[in-house]
Amino acid sequence: MNHPNSYQGQRVVVLGLAKSGVSAAKVFHALGADVVVNDRKPREQSPEAEELEQAGIAVICGGHPDDLITERTALLVKNPGIPYSAPPVRQALALGVEVVTEVEIAYALSPAPIIGITGSNGKTTTTTLLGELLQAAGLSPIVAGNIGTPLCEAATRAEASQWIVAELSSFQLKGTSAFRPKVGVLLNLAQTHLDYHGDMDDYVASKAKLFANMTAEDTAVLNWDDAICRTLAEGMAAKLLPFSLTQQLEQGVYVEPPYPVSLEEEDGAERELVYRDRLGQRHRLIACAELGIPGRHNAANAMAAAAAAIAAGAAPEQLEAPLRAFRGVEHRLELVTERGGIAYYNDSKATNPTATIMSVRSLQGEMILIAGGLDRGSDYMELLPLFQHRLKGLVTLGETRGKLAHVAELAGLERVIVVEPEEVAEDTLRAAVRHATALAEPGDIVLLSPACASWDMFTSYEQRGRIFKDSAHTL
Repeated sequence: MNHPNSYQGQRVVVLGLAKSGVSAAKVFHALGADVVVNDRKPREQSPEAEELEQAGIAVICGGHPDDLITERTALLVKNPGIPYSAPPVRQALALGVEVVTEVEIAYALSPAPIIGITGSNGKTTTTTLLGELLQAAGLSPIVAGNIGTPLCEAATRAEASQWIVAELSSFQLKGTSAFRPKVGVLLNLAQTHLDYHGDMDDYVASKAKLFANMTAEDTAVLNWDDAICRTLAEGMAAKLLPFSLTQQLEQGVYVEPPYPVSLEEEDGAERELVYRDRLGQRHRLIACAELGIPGRHNAANAMAAAAAAIAAGAAPEQLEAPLRAFRGVEHRLELVTERGGIAYYNDSKATNPTATIMSVRSLQGEMILIAGGLDRGSDYMELLPLFQHRLKGLVTLGETRGKLAHVAELAGLERVIVVEPEEVAEDTLRAAVRHATALAEPGDIVLLSPACASWDMFTSYEQRGRIFKDSAHTL
């Protein structure tokens, strides 16, 4: 993509009226481009339209006009979630019009270096924690991207002395070409979003775009326990700063003593996070038991955040206090309440089976799991060992309720309730919470960790999580 300044007087189409689309439209309009914003939702469901029209930006709602993309179109900026099979995107590609996401625009505009964080699981926790670490080190971060603040907005208000900490999805990264973060973090890779990408190769290739333009002046923070991450490191131009739960590294951030490779093995050893620098000097960061967020997977998130903070200039000794103080983010293994001796945890952000597995293993005690949601074609058989060994009961809902109940049956789990959909989706989830409570006893845990996206019933995982929390508080 050319620099946004070069589109003055040219037609730029922004596809999708979400935060990132509104932000991108405002940027190009301010730079003198002829901006048209299009969303297939009807006007009454597009409250952002009025704000843009008042600013003098053309907005078309209710469908995609046949003449939206023409030979005059210089650039198409699409909402990351809009598939490449959407008619305007196909038309743009057929005409040779470049298709990008907001990430590419923000990179061109930002005077501040960018830390990009991606992975199948743990992005939000790691991004939020990294912001806290950089703040404690006096490095003035702006936390943005997929986590909330649009990247274009962050880029236009950032100063060169700051850092932009950006949570990035595979959807966002797929629409980049020149994007080059100063620090790139890849947490892990698991099979997910294949309904969007088509196959695992495209998913991995989209994630790998994070590192495509990095040089020896940049740093790649990679999960050394993940075989695909290690493969991506081969031939990479950037400096490598790996992290590992299971290996003692010559240079990087790791756990000492290492965790057993098998998730089934827990030896009860006292462990600490360690950073070993390029000179081989060992720096103790914090005891694992003192981390403010529980679980082996959160130790990995903490290591990734610590490695990125060090790459950005934080001193190792500045990290212990914020690592201890951080208590996690909403909708990610969030303790909601305790009622009648039963603890309720909201893990609505767990939108794939791997995330659910990690979350269940992070909590101790008898557990009733609430799971289910959008059906993306998985058979969920990877959950079979978890259902066999860790659950007291299962409550399923959403499009995948039958699949999950089948896995539970194969696992020999006897306490299984399938919640049939009610007319209002909120009522279905509230019923699931009541059923889970009925299965639980004092000392048990009721955990919402769906292993599925929310879009079959809710507008977002946040909405799903808020309804669960309200349900737990109002039983």
